[in-house]
Amino acid sequence: MTRIKTAVVTGANKGIGFEIARRLASEGYRVWLGARDQSRGEAAAARLKAEGFDAHWLELDVTDDSSVTAAAKALAGQTGTLDALVNNAGIADGFGISPLEEPIGITKNVYEVNVFGPIRVTQAFLPLLKASGAGRIVMMSSELGSIQSLLDPDNEFYAVNALGYNSSKSALNAATVSLAKAAEPFGVKVNAADPGYTATEMNGNSGYRTVEEAAEVAVKLATLGEDGPTAGYFNHNGVLPW
Repeated sequence: MTRIKTAVVTGANKGIGFEIARRLASEGYRVWLGARDQSRGEAAAARLKAEGFDAHWLELDVTDDSSVTAAAKALAGQTGTLDALVNNAGIADGFGISPLEEPIGITKNVYEVNVFGPIRVTQAFLPLLKASGAGRIVMMSSELGSIQSLLDPDNEFYAVNALGYNSSKSALNAATVSLAKAAEPFGVKVNAADPGYTATEMNGNSGYRTVEEAAEVAVKLATLGEDGPTAGYFNHNGVLPW
């Protein structure tokens, strides 16, 4: 009997996260949509169920230890394995503020969601990912986390100098490598994905990529075969420089 594959996507009640959940569900995964707000989470899951998909809301605040622990316990009560974890939840703040003046409170808040959140969730869900035998973890990063890109005057994002956000994605990239090396003996692959400049609420829908386009790289990394890469950093064009 073929086992149904399972996936968790954090921050999945809207935008790129919702589209990633939809895409994974369309490929036959039983998907849990991680979201803090019950009404929004249940509404998002209901939308996917209406399309005929096996989708469920999972109460999850990536910044709260007890919430993440409870979510991992709740998931373990519904499935013995987790095949894919997409750490999509993130915030953007501090844009338009000089790095010389960004309040440390903004920087801390961004790191709490964008860096500590994915680490916290990954560690909590690791037993289920290991039980899969072929767990896949995707960290939703950004090219703004690429130090080489930000030092290249010809890069389209060269002038975007948001202290907290940019450095949080660089830190997430470093965490991706560290976690990938530690998880590799268990058959778990960990990669970072850059969805590109996508039209979402986070940027006032100013991006030029669609959520459908943005979801592609994350879905690809979440469904990697045994010969797929780990400890990598990718966008729709291929490998990104760290």
